[in-house]
This record gives sequence, C-alpha cells and structure tokens, in this order.
Amino acid sequence: MSLGSFIRKQFIDILQWNEDGDGVLAWRHPMQDFEIQYGASLTVRESQMAVFVNEGKVADVFGPGMYKLTTQTLPVLTYLKNWDKLFESPFKSDVIFFSTRLQLGRRWGTAQPVTLRDSEFGMVRLRAFGVYSYQITDPAKFYREISGTRDVYTVDDLEAQLRNMVVAAMTTALGGSKVPFLDIAGNQGLMSQSIGEQLGPVFERYGVKLDNFTVENVSLPEELQKALDTRISMGMAGDLGKFTQYQTATSIPLAAQNEGGIAGIGAGLAAGAALGQTMAAGLGVAAGQPAAGAQAAAGTAAGAAAGAAAASGV
Repeated sequence: MSLGSFIRKQFIDILQWNEDGDGVLAWRHPMQDFEIQYGASLTVRESQMAVFVNEGKVADVFGPGMYKLTTQTLPVLTYLKNWDKLFESPFKSDVIFFSTRLQLGRRWGTAQPVTLRDSEFGMVRLRAFGVYSYQITDPAKFYREISGTRDVYTVDDLEAQLRNMVVAAMTTALGGSKVPFLDIAGNQGLMSQSIGEQLGPVFERYGVKLDNFTVENVSLPEELQKALDTRISMGMAGDLGKFTQYQTATSIPLAAQNEGGIAGIGAGLAAGAALGQTMAAGLGVAAGQPAAGAQAAAGTAAGAAAGAAAASGV
C-alpha cells in the first residue's frame, strides 16, 4: 500500500447498528474502502449481538455492551499482519450485527391441502393455518448456516425455509395423531404442543429458537366441507318419519296457492297413498311378513308426503 493510499483510506472508530425498522435479522457494517481503527469502539445494544469475522472465519461473538477492539478484547488481532510489529495498525475485518428480538406473529399455512387417512371419513384432504414466533440465539451458527456473506438478511428471506419445515412437521403430527377430523378442534392445543416439540431441534440447527407455535385452524377444502355440511344436516333432521309428516303439513298451504288448489292436493294425496301402500307391501315381502299395521302406516305416510310434494309443485 502506497503512502497516498494509506492517507486516503478511511478508518472506522465506532461500530454500531441503529435499527431503523422491523424485519431485518442480520446487517453487515459497511466496510467498503474502510478499515477498523485499532481500539475502535464496538457498541452492541440490548436485543442485538455482533459477530466479528476475520478472513472468512468467525473470530468472536459479542453480546450487549460496549467494547474497545484491542488485543485484550479481541485476541485474533495479535495474528493480523502489521507493517511493523510495534505499530498498532488498522485492520480489515467484517462485523455483522444480528437482531435477537422475538419475531412475533409469523404466519404459516399449507399452500396445498394435505392428504391424510382419517379413522372416520377415510382419505381426507386438510388445510391448516396458524402463527409462530422465534428469535436468533446463536448468531455464529445463523451466520454459517443461513445468512452467510449477505449485507442484509431479512425475516422474509427466512420465512420460506421455516414455513416448509413447519408444514412438514404439521403433516407428520396430523398423520401420526390418529385423531378423527371432527375431534381435531378439541385437540388443537395438544397438537400445537406436539408440533412445537418436533420443530424445536430443527430450528436450533440454524441458531434459532422457536418461542411459540400455535395451530389456529384445521379445515377441509370447500368441496369436502359441503359434503360434511350435508351429512350434518341429515343428522340434525333426526326422526325421518316425523320429518316427513312435517314436510307434508307444510306442503298443504303451498299446494293450495297453486293452480290445482285443494283438488290438486287430493289428487296428490291419493297418488301418494297408493304409492305408500306399494312401498309398505314391498317392505312386508322383504321382511317375510304381511304388509300391514305399522309398516302400512309408515308406507302410507311416506307416500302421502311424496304426493303432497308433487301436488305443491315443489
């Protein structure tokens, strides 16, 4: 290095990171055409940590506090090349700051329905959604495994990787739980805990601690939800015999408003009665008994309901 280049070289006396907003996990202190002055001040604020990188390797990690970068606080400086061993020269290294704040309200969800075997419905496809939170606890590991040499690494950069791990763990938990879909709502707390326990070691591999994991909703795709709604409606109908009588009673006022009027009702009921007798006879033959008594009455009621419905034009 020439004397002119040395004079033009700019030296850094203070290294610090003033976070301007949310969403940044790692920030490299600008080092273009700069060298760190021997004895410079390194300020690491609460909710931050700093990694000192020399010649591509992590030399030291600093927690919150203020440090003077000397051979006492940073032993690696004793191995840096100086022009003169008696001269405490500036040095060229990298300092990366990391945010250790909790990243709250990070949403996760299945991009596509997950196909699982349900003990009650057979094969079903489920969607799941929820939130989780995390924080960086090992910046050196995070630097090696995730952020690397990038100048800025954001929450959004990390989301895709974490979301894939979350969905994989969720799928494993649902598939191994053997909890029927209809009982999942009552077990979401236990499911959240189980998935969180599976994800904890995976997050730690990247220097990240999973603080909280919550399953907010597990649902069926729209077409399967409609089929479930139909099944629920049938269950709510209860006694089908009484339901048929109710339909017959409600059909009479509607039929009276039609062009055929009450005459239409009579014709409909007559036809329904005949149909009911036929149905009753069929039931009796199938059971090996004469079509009489309660069976005939049930058949007549069903037929009357059908006739009333036909008369009303419904």
